[in-house]
Amino acid sequence: MVALAEAWRSGAHAWLPSKRRQFANSLTDSQLWAVTDSVNQTKGDKESSVWKPPLVSFWCIYARSWISVKYDWRLTQQASEKSAQQAMLDTCT
Repeated sequence: MVALAEAWRSGAHAWLPSKRRQFANSLTDSQLWAVTDSVNQTKGDKESSVWKPPLVSFWCIYARSWISVKYDWRLTQQASEKSAQQAMLDTCT
């Protein structure tokens, strides 16, 4: 969900290596998702204001998960991220 490079830019740079490993391998939150190789390559380390899932019907789940991961791991969010997430949350029914 939140790429390691994005996590680094958002606060993970201050973490101990053990916490970075926990984040990278977390199975207890919505951090890890199985996706196709092409989607993974397209997303890369982009944050949510730069990249959105190709399926608009998935935007709500994606935004909720992104917010949850950033909150749970105490990572910062830029204003542009928040704005993009609000637009995606607006698709929730």
